[in-house]
Amino acid sequence: MRYPANQTAERHEKILQEAAKLFRERGFDGAGVAEIMKAVGLTHGVFYAHFPSKEALEAEAVERAFAQSDRRVYALTAEGRDKKQAFLDNYLNAAHRDDPGSGCAIAALGPEIARDSAARKPFTQRVKHVIDGMTGRFRWKRKGAARRNAIHLLSGAVGALVLARAVDDPRLSDEILESVRDSLASL
Repeated sequence: MRYPANQTAERHEKILQEAAKLFRERGFDGAGVAEIMKAVGLTHGVFYAHFPSKEALEAEAVERAFAQSDRRVYALTAEGRDKKQAFLDNYLNAAHRDDPGSGCAIAALGPEIARDSAARKPFTQRVKHVIDGMTGRFRWKRKGAARRNAIHLLSGAVGALVLARAVDDPRLSDEILESVRDSLASL
C-alpha cells in the first residue's frame, strides 16, 4: 500500500529526527534501526522504504544534526551582543554537556565519523560550513587570522566538551568548560 507523499515525508522526517538524537546520544552502533523505528511508531520493515541502508540513514542524520545546531547557533548569534561570546557561553556550559542528544554532532560523533566512510563526506562539508560561518560572523582580534582562529576556537570548544563529558568528576568537568570558554574568548 502506498501512502500519500506528505505522509511519507512526515515519516521520513520523524525517522531522521529520532536518528539524529539517538546517534548523538549513543553513537552509530549504540542505536539500531529497530530501536529508531520503534521510537517513531513504525516497524523495522518500513525503514527500507525510506533508506537503502543504515549507513544512508547515518549520513542523512549527520546532516540533520548539523542543521539543527546551525539553527540554534544562528539564533543565538543573531542578537546584538558579541556573537563569539554568545556561542562560547552556549556551547561550553553544563546544559550542552549534559544533553548530547540535542547537542553538537561534532563532539558527539566526531570519533565515530573518522571510522565511518558513509557519513564522513557530509560531516566534512558541514565542518567546513561551521568554520566559514565562524570566520565571517565572529569578531576576531586579528582579522588576518580569522580562519585560523575559527579553526582554533572550534577545535578547542569541541575538545573541551568531549573532555567535560568524559570525566567522572563534576568539578573538573565544570572547570574544563569554564577554563576553555574563558581562554577561547580571548581569540
